[in-house]
Amino acid sequence: MLRLVLVDDHPVVRAGLRALIESSDDLQVVGEASDAVGAVDIVAAEHPDVVLMDLSLGDGVGGIEATRRVAALDDAPAVLVLTTYDTESDILRALDAGARGYLLKDAPPAELFAGIRAVARGEPALAPSVAATLMRRAASPEPRMTEREVEVLELLADGQGNREMARALFVSEATVKSHLSHIYTKLGVDTRAGAVAAAIEQRIIRR
Repeated sequence: MLRLVLVDDHPVVRAGLRALIESSDDLQVVGEASDAVGAVDIVAAEHPDVVLMDLSLGDGVGGIEATRRVAALDDAPAVLVLTTYDTESDILRALDAGARGYLLKDAPPAELFAGIRAVARGEPALAPSVAATLMRRAASPEPRMTEREVEVLELLADGQGNREMARALFVSEATVKSHLSHIYTKLGVDTRAGAVAAAIEQRIIRR
């Protein structure tokens, strides 16, 4: 019997997932959490085999940081991200944080069950669109965005100016301008609006 913890800030979603998961004879939900702190507490108490982690956890610490905290625990369980977001930045950050799998919430039950069992065995589990994104990234001859450049793009998409971005990132305005220059070159654009549009179209950031 595989023991699971569900981490999602929507009670209705958790209830639906619990009912679905427990329809399988070899899966059992042993705890739920709506935020990062609750996730770490319940995992430390219950020692599950797998944690199903949403990336959006309300206004507090998000699922990526929650994944990092869970993965840092002694005898940490496998974390399987289950979310609606499939942008490149979300995928890479989640995997870098320690997630062993990344599925989307529209996955059919059979795919979800297979993913849970796979990560419990120490194997990866990726939604087809996620695997395709990673393959495109690996095969692309184009320069890749750094994590800081993705952060700049996200702030840019929020409409922040150079001074605001510098304050948010604790860097100088000159550094922000340097990042923007690199971003424009990598995306083949020459305006802020063009950079945001290209980043969204290429699924580098979500909007």
